[in-house]
Amino acid sequence: MTEFNYLVPGVVDYRVCWDQQEKMLEKMVRARAENNSPTPENYFFLVEHPHVYTLGKSGSMGNMLITEEFLTKIGASFYRINRGGDITYHGPGQMVGYPILDLEYFRIGIREFIGKMEEAIIQTIAEYGLKGGRKEGATGVWLDTGDPARVRKICAIGVRVSHFVTMHGFALNVNTDLQYFRYINPCGFNASAVTSLQKELGREVEMEEVKTILKEKFNRNY
Repeated sequence: MTEFNYLVPGVVDYRVCWDQQEKMLEKMVRARAENNSPTPENYFFLVEHPHVYTLGKSGSMGNMLITEEFLTKIGASFYRINRGGDITYHGPGQMVGYPILDLEYFRIGIREFIGKMEEAIIQTIAEYGLKGGRKEGATGVWLDTGDPARVRKICAIGVRVSHFVTMHGFALNVNTDLQYFRYINPCGFNASAVTSLQKELGREVEMEEVKTILKEKFNRNY
């Protein structure tokens, strides 16, 4: 069981948080080089962002369905970023997690890292009576994976690894305004395939409660 160094600053501008992640990654990469060994240092941001769309390095602008003018109208920003995956949305009511850790120190590869992340999310939403699962050919956590007509995504995942150190991470829809997904093909999928805890449960969910559960599940899975 791991006790991550959680940083929970509340609502943070995407660019500011991205810069902080980069600085911490660089610090850990330097520590690896100086000590010629993996570093036990780790950081784990749990944040919310103002409305923002991000496009991964392998993503297609064709999945952004609105103009720059409309982007301004809905109060959202847009960034091309250095994680894997396609386009996604972040905004208020969504719990975003950025684990910054040394894979070698934890003795895991990138696939196992993502698998553990998915498992922690699956265990988190199980606390609310939801059965999450994985979808073949896609990362993240989904509901009703056995029914192609009803399958829907509740958590997106996209990461970057540099010199064995990770950044970026997951976005769990808690009380997210799902209307913002209608302006994109999230991660290449139709927006109708996106859901949230609030939508599934028919009620608003306490963000602090979700943070507490997430911390416990991630600590147990690494």
